[in-house]
Amino acid sequence: MGLNVKTLLHVDMDAFFASVELLSHPEWRGKPVIVGARPNERGVVSTCSYEARKYGVRSAMPSRTAYQLCPHAIFTPPHMELYSEISNRVFKVFESFTPYVEGVSIDEAFLDVTGALHRYALGSVESRRMAIGQALSEAVFKEAGVTCSVGIAPNRLLAKIGSEQKKPNGITLMPFDQEEAARFLALKPVSVLWGVGKKTVDTLASYAIYTCRDVQSTSEEKLATILHSPAAAMMLRRYSFGICDDTVRIDAADEKSVSREHTFDFDVTEHSAVREKLLELVVEVGQRLREKRRWAKVAKIKLRDASFQTITRQIQFSNPSRDDIALRSAALKLFDDVFSPSSAMARSNCAFRLIGFGVSNFTSSPDDGQQTLIESEADKQRLKRERLSDALDSLRAKDLL
Repeated sequence: MGLNVKTLLHVDMDAFFASVELLSHPEWRGKPVIVGARPNERGVVSTCSYEARKYGVRSAMPSRTAYQLCPHAIFTPPHMELYSEISNRVFKVFESFTPYVEGVSIDEAFLDVTGALHRYALGSVESRRMAIGQALSEAVFKEAGVTCSVGIAPNRLLAKIGSEQKKPNGITLMPFDQEEAARFLALKPVSVLWGVGKKTVDTLASYAIYTCRDVQSTSEEKLATILHSPAAAMMLRRYSFGICDDTVRIDAADEKSVSREHTFDFDVTEHSAVREKLLELVVEVGQRLREKRRWAKVAKIKLRDASFQTITRQIQFSNPSRDDIALRSAALKLFDDVFSPSSAMARSNCAFRLIGFGVSNFTSSPDDGQQTLIESEADKQRLKRERLSDALDSLRAKDLL
């Protein structure tokens, strides 16, 4: 296929939090490192190094369980300010290659590099695609000191699958021909496809559907009966052939909201794990909001369970806000409302695939244009919180956190 076909990259940082910790503790290299709650605390693993994963440790696992699996691991609490700073460096590298960057999370992004391929005059289109992937990987390591895995493909799904093929620090050029893509996916477990969590895997397995080839050979009508959803059946069958959207969604100049989402590697039932990830997203959103020099009037959370039911909740700030304390308070209130003792969610044992946090309805001033001559006590407290948040952002920018 020629240059008229889009070339997308999916870049996934390798064990990002653990890798960043190694920048401060090079003596930990080659050892199992677990970022999250300590084993004697009530909490979960945020992420872990590949050395720890060999023992069965994974994200969202209770730290006590992780300790039982790998008692000689090094446990360290998260340092979100440091992770945000390194993430900013990484994303600046992305933007030096293309303006079409879609940040999925603090350590993951899609890039449309179609327009940049002409810089790599190495003969074949395939050579150019590999060259730009290699150049980006090397630039990330040079500027940020961490490694990434890159998937190169004509669409988002294949790029995402590609980035998982040669972890860590690998580059995979996926098939650009549709028939070749279908053959590549045929023997892969159906779980590699977007939207297929443990519950869906179990449901499909009861009908002897285990691989993408099994999905390819099953009619859409039968899949609709199995999944109780014609839309889900159509999506699943298209994905099994490697057919997906090729659009990288970039922020518009007049962005109406700032949000971040995280999709868990495994369906998560521990509410504490979901809550901890939510607080990490709040830090990312707060920093981005302050970069825009805007205040938000509305905060929103998004939860998606294993059956792909999506729950959203939003709340209005009492006053336009942009500081971390106000954002964190709003996020936790929304989260606690979802899991209040009287809610159906609290009574069920739902497993979750995704958590998101965002703010919207921006204004250019904290008083929403209603200035007063006398500064209230609430204004003074807000200003203190904003100054604290701004100071932390400044320290991150100077690489002091």
